[in-house]
Amino acid sequence: MTTPQSYDYVIIGSGIAGLYTALLAREHGNVLVVTKGGIEDCNTRYAQGGIAAAVGPDDSPELHMEDTLVAGADLCDAEAVRILTSDAPRAIADLVRLGVAFDTAHGEVALGREGAHSAARVLHAGGDATGARIELTLASLARMSRIRVLEQVLALEVLIGAEDGRAAGLRVLDRRSGHEGVYLGRHIVLATGGGGRLFRHTTNPEVATGDGVALAFRAGAVVRDMEFYQFHPTALHVPDAPPFLISEAVRGEGGILRNAAGTPFMEAYHPRGDLAPRDVVSRAIVSEMAKTGSNHVLLDATHLPASQTMARFPNISSTCLQYGLDITRDTIPIAPAAHYMMGGIKTNTWAETNVPGLYACGEVTSTGVHGANRLASNSLLETVVFGRRLVERTLGAGNGAQESALPELPVTLEPPAAGGDAPSPSLEALQDLLWRRVGMVRDEGGLREAAGTLDVWTLALGQPQDEASHQLASMVLLGRLMAQAALLRLESRGAHYRTDYPEPSEGWRKHIAFTPAGAAAGGAEAASRSHSRR
Repeated sequence: MTTPQSYDYVIIGSGIAGLYTALLAREHGNVLVVTKGGIEDCNTRYAQGGIAAAVGPDDSPELHMEDTLVAGADLCDAEAVRILTSDAPRAIADLVRLGVAFDTAHGEVALGREGAHSAARVLHAGGDATGARIELTLASLARMSRIRVLEQVLALEVLIGAEDGRAAGLRVLDRRSGHEGVYLGRHIVLATGGGGRLFRHTTNPEVATGDGVALAFRAGAVVRDMEFYQFHPTALHVPDAPPFLISEAVRGEGGILRNAAGTPFMEAYHPRGDLAPRDVVSRAIVSEMAKTGSNHVLLDATHLPASQTMARFPNISSTCLQYGLDITRDTIPIAPAAHYMMGGIKTNTWAETNVPGLYACGEVTSTGVHGANRLASNSLLETVVFGRRLVERTLGAGNGAQESALPELPVTLEPPAAGGDAPSPSLEALQDLLWRRVGMVRDEGGLREAAGTLDVWTLALGQPQDEASHQLASMVLLGRLMAQAALLRLESRGAHYRTDYPEPSEGWRKHIAFTPAGAAAGGAEAASRSHSRR
């Protein structure tokens, strides 16, 4: 039998979180990056607005922190937010060092403003192509370096040492050959991104199926805040077009939301009007669509200087033109779509999970920086700040022991209950169920229906036998975690809105943390032993 190849770092995912971490880690050992698509297939490419950092003369990390905490609806971890915002200028400098060219104006870095930001602090590259520019820069560096990249390879299982409970490797499936393999690693890093493809309407690419959360949960890691999924308020809504993201920066530049009758409406919903937090804007749009009987509202940028709009949003402009829309002359039909997973694998501020040797970075995590509602353009920043801290931790930095200041409600995800009728499990049925029952507006009846159906599907799928069934089983698991968390949280907070509990409750100012049955004590003890040896 062939001995599995061994690496210092095995990283799953090739978005900014995975590639940035890999580029830092290559200085300290050999690195393997595993990605189930091509190296550039990830959410990073679709991040239009930019990356937030307090680098302007009228801004500060303290102000950035305050905005982040307010947007997070009292569920952020203040220490994690402090680290994020204070390290942000350094993160930008590091991206520039790696070759990312941010846009400038009059010899200074150009700064935009987005919803819920009190200052202009959003750096962008190529106008509205920031994510794509960062991804292509990092991917090019990775290809030219001594990092090994395996494309079209699906991670099936994080391997855990039987004696020490430590993450020791990865079982994978080559999607082209159908062959399975094993790779060993001293440090296993999950950087697989979000799970927008769980919903019928999403701005995410096909690879965004939440694999990393399922991998971590099955390996014994704690998963937290899964009820908080952010729906972007402004996704293109025209016949035969996918829900293409229309950046929040359009409203930051002065774009106005109007209902189907052409009437502006956001001032009636929030003091910040069109620049209100995303959860408020998304629900306001749903309300206006219901009032007018329309399946969309309109985003109006026609009053802005055409040259300014074309220069700032070349990607949005060219995409809309493909569907006969000139955004300098025509209003843009939009509707909300699933966009960002704020919950995920629980980590401390050094990117460690409760499973020793297993780390996580980026959208796949619950670091505490986003709370119940992510502040726009903090997502790319989070990957860089905590990717660096991850590598520093593997080299002995920090103590790794800090916990969130907020309490947690520990929950064990019970085995699925047998019985009940449901349609046959399929990706389409799952996406439709979660969109209708675990989407922007929820209630007990809908959540119980979703939970029951997901239980039936879990039992029907059984042990996955091929790539398709493995992916679907992982997505159903994420759906169960989302539905159960949303059912437990008897309030509305941030992106979680229940019509039967429409107000926030101080008693629910806490996290809901899921642990696999039988994994909690062993994982904690193993983690404690690991920390004591350092």
